[in-house]
Amino acid sequence: MLKYPLILIHGTGAKDNTLFWGRIPKLLKELGINVFYGYTDAWGSIEDNAKLLQLRIEDIIHKTGAEKINLIAHSKGGIDARFLISTLQYGQKIASLTTISTPHHGTLIADYFLNNRTFQSSLAKRILPVLVKIFGDNNPNIYNVINELSINYMESFNQNNLNDPLVYYNSYASAMASKKDDFLYSWTYQYLIKNAGENDGLVPVKSAVWGDKFQLFTDSRRGISHGEITDIKRRKIGAFDIPEIYRKITHDLSKNGF
Repeated sequence: MLKYPLILIHGTGAKDNTLFWGRIPKLLKELGINVFYGYTDAWGSIEDNAKLLQLRIEDIIHKTGAEKINLIAHSKGGIDARFLISTLQYGQKIASLTTISTPHHGTLIADYFLNNRTFQSSLAKRILPVLVKIFGDNNPNIYNVINELSINYMESFNQNNLNDPLVYYNSYASAMASKKDDFLYSWTYQYLIKNAGENDGLVPVKSAVWGDKFQLFTDSRRGISHGEITDIKRRKIGAFDIPEIYRKITHDLSKNGF
């Protein structure tokens, strides 16, 4: 059982619900963990989402009386959390940050879209901002978010958001074994395999490495895609039962006193 409450933070294009997080929250609650959602926006900027997390943390600390909070963040959620800790100087209230499939060093998929004529066309720039409003965000900005996940942007971000020594950082990632693992990511998986190596369909494994500890979840017969690692399919993926991965993560955090 964790010493401090836990916030689950989703990534881009996701919302805080059991559709996205699957069976994970239920399992963590059964383990006696005080679990909360981050309630960040699906298409919010890093800074805007970090400020939403700031408000959420203050509310949870007020309600629970906890001194600190543990964060488990998927994908861009890990970048939002790092901005909160470093730029907004919230390290004193964060016990640990666990990132899962977070593009700490950017992803070439973002660079691809930034340089894609169709994506940058005037028609796309009229349609896409309207489409992402279905997520109910306060201030969605799909083009800004894509830019923030690019290689160059994250290089600059990392220089300006150094790890806080008060916080324990650790990271995890999954990788697909072939394009057949998840049809949704088949093309992006192949693009990254050719240009960036092993990946989960959106994030290269080498980009997800961050902090004091890193572990990769994959299997030569059936890997885990970027979306599947959050249990969105609510079933066993190859050799992995996804909620058990989160049991292991929280067990390791507990052993370290968090």
